[in-house]
Amino acid sequence: MMEHVADVADLEPGEAMRLELDAPDGSPLPVALVRDEDGDFHAISDICSHGQVNLSDGEVEGRTIECWLHGSTFDLSTGRPLSLPATQPVPVYLVTLDGERVLVDVDATADVSA
Repeated sequence: MMEHVADVADLEPGEAMRLELDAPDGSPLPVALVRDEDGDFHAISDICSHGQVNLSDGEVEGRTIECWLHGSTFDLSTGRPLSLPATQPVPVYLVTLDGERVLVDVDATADVSA
C-alpha cells in the first residue's frame, strides 16, 4: 500500500532521512528515504546488512549510500552492497511521486536477484 512519507522539498539532492513505517505484518519497519545526487528518490532498509546501524546517517554519493560505521556502500536502486565488509543486499522499496508528494510502498520490494 502506498504511503505518503514526505514532500519533495523535504530532502535536497544528496540527503537521506529515517522513516519508521509499518511492515506488511504491522511491525515497525525502519526505512531510509534517500534523494540521490541526481534528485531521484529511493527507499531502502535503514538497517545496514553488516553493521546493524542506520544507513540514513551515511553519506549519499551519486546513486549510492555509504554506511557510516564500516564504509560499505549500497546501490540505491538494487540494495546490493558495492564494497566490503557488507556482502548481503538490503531491501529496496517502491517509490512513486504524486506531484510534490513522495509515496513509498513497503509491500513492493525490488528484485535484487537479477
